[in-house]
Amino acid sequence: MIRTPVLLRTAPLQRETTSSLICRVARRYGMEAKVLRACWKWRNYPPGHEGGGARADAEVLLNAAGRRLLAGMCGAEEAVLAQALPSWAAEDAKLRAEVGDPVGLWRVGGAVAGPVAFGCRLCTARRTGAAVRVVRYAPRWERVCVRHGRWLLDADANQPLEHLDLRGLPEVVAAQRRWASVTRRAVRAGAEPERVFALARAVVARWWEQAFGWERETAWPRRLHQVAGGDAGGDLERWRIVGRDAVVFPEVVAVAGALLDPAMAELVWADSGAGRPRALPADGMFCRRLGERLGRTWLGPLAATDHGGPLIAWMGSVIRLRRGAGGPPGYDNDPWWLRQEHQPGTMAGQLRVLGKEKKAPGSGRCGGLRCPPSSGC
Repeated sequence: MIRTPVLLRTAPLQRETTSSLICRVARRYGMEAKVLRACWKWRNYPPGHEGGGARADAEVLLNAAGRRLLAGMCGAEEAVLAQALPSWAAEDAKLRAEVGDPVGLWRVGGAVAGPVAFGCRLCTARRTGAAVRVVRYAPRWERVCVRHGRWLLDADANQPLEHLDLRGLPEVVAAQRRWASVTRRAVRAGAEPERVFALARAVVARWWEQAFGWERETAWPRRLHQVAGGDAGGDLERWRIVGRDAVVFPEVVAVAGALLDPAMAELVWADSGAGRPRALPADGMFCRRLGERLGRTWLGPLAATDHGGPLIAWMGSVIRLRRGAGGPPGYDNDPWWLRQEHQPGTMAGQLRVLGKEKKAPGSGRCGGLRCPPSSGC
């Protein structure tokens, strides 16, 4: 066991997981990560995927002695590590009683400090000189590496890809740049940007599940084939899961901007009959204008008839607030409240379901999932 390693500086990357930093430190000293991790006493085992395999989003919590040890290995001040690593100061009852010896505890990153994604290896190489894997805490609205044209994937799924190539999809990169202005508008409107994004993503993800029947939808199939390397047809269902968030990102940003636009809220109010309440029409001005803003004039009637979806729920909250009929503060009159049943499935969860369905007897080539007419199934 190495007690006092030779000091080689390893700077932490912003929002990096502590586990990722330990792996980079090990590489710096020319050893396997599991050898370096033997310097700590562990109170549990690393989290793994169903059926085996280490999780890329595994995170570690360290006691005070453990943090001092890692800081010494990095050649960095603890304050620097605390500023860069979101999990650095995370507490756990199993660590509070530990003094003296360096002790570590394994956790799943998503349960510690939010969504976890792979970092861009090219950006890592620019900062550290080594194009190694890095795992970072990254919200879902910051997944585009604008410099290198990459979509950075969730690290919690049992799949080999770290990124999708966006170099042929400038509209996705442009949407990342536009998101900054949407964030500012949300703040000015008194809304939390993350909640606005989550609602818009739920709206578009619901459309994504319905898009097999949209013969006039051409942008999403083109983008999906692009991120799949040219042709997603050989493994369409898997690519529909892995590529979804990247493919629909421009529409998510556009919908978020539309939901924050007071003029759009006025159209909802007018469609509801304003002072003379009526059922929302299938050809209402709001959904028609929303389709136009998305470059899909045909989408309006489809969106208007998606009863029970997150978009209709948002419209209902806007109408109740305008009528003053929402009652006390709560989710019914909170436009940005996203119900549990409206939250889109995660990539990790959907891949698990797909894998089980493909293994089921008689599942066929597509795991029992509904196939598009062009699939040949």
